[in-house]
Amino acid sequence: MIAKKHRFYGQGGIRYINRKGSTVRGSLFTVRYVPNKRPASYRAAVVVSKKVTKSAPKRNRIRRRLYELMRTEMGARVLGYDIVIIVFSDKLATMPPQELKAHLSEVLAQVGATS
Repeated sequence: MIAKKHRFYGQGGIRYINRKGSTVRGSLFTVRYVPNKRPASYRAAVVVSKKVTKSAPKRNRIRRRLYELMRTEMGARVLGYDIVIIVFSDKLATMPPQELKAHLSEVLAQVGATS
């Protein structure tokens, strides 16, 4: 899990990103992002709907895997941004870690390049 300072609280922040943010679409998920006022920090959220998989443990597994990658590998790449990862494939639950890292890295590279 990511640290408290890197989490969203309530629906207001996510709603703002959905309205004002830019979008980068990958093959398994979409990243919506907006620059924040704190260049040395980031906030992240992962959204996995019931349309992806009805099983709560699978949704939670996907969420935990993406949060862990953000915490250990990708957090430094998105400093100065608020991001929301919207998942639309249940393949993320069983995908090998290196492949998942490659997909996330590819999409987050576009986030840094487009702003």
